[in-house]
Amino acid sequence: MRKINLYEENSFSEENMKKFLVHDSPYFKILNFNFKAGQELPIHSHDVEGQLSITVLEGEGEFLGEDNTKLNAQTGDVLISEISEPHGIRAVKDMRVLVTIAPPI
Repeated sequence: MRKINLYEENSFSEENMKKFLVHDSPYFKILNFNFKAGQELPIHSHDVEGQLSITVLEGEGEFLGEDNTKLNAQTGDVLISEISEPHGIRAVKDMRVLVTIAPPI
């Protein structure tokens, strides 16, 4: 068993989003991304089978998808997607998100 406090482990950066590897195992990977307002993780996809979730821990922004799809993203929202489906995120206000990928890539 292991406990991690994301608010202590990962900060924000004015220059670019901050990424923190929370956990990596053969079963799943957990990443924490912190975005200042205006920062984004561009739309991308992975040519593998699996699923991911993006949970908004704090802040407000948009989940980004194929064909300019934009879904409102605010504290408590969870996006679930196939890893191969195009996905991204943009912060409107400072955001903390938690990404889980299974199986890990």
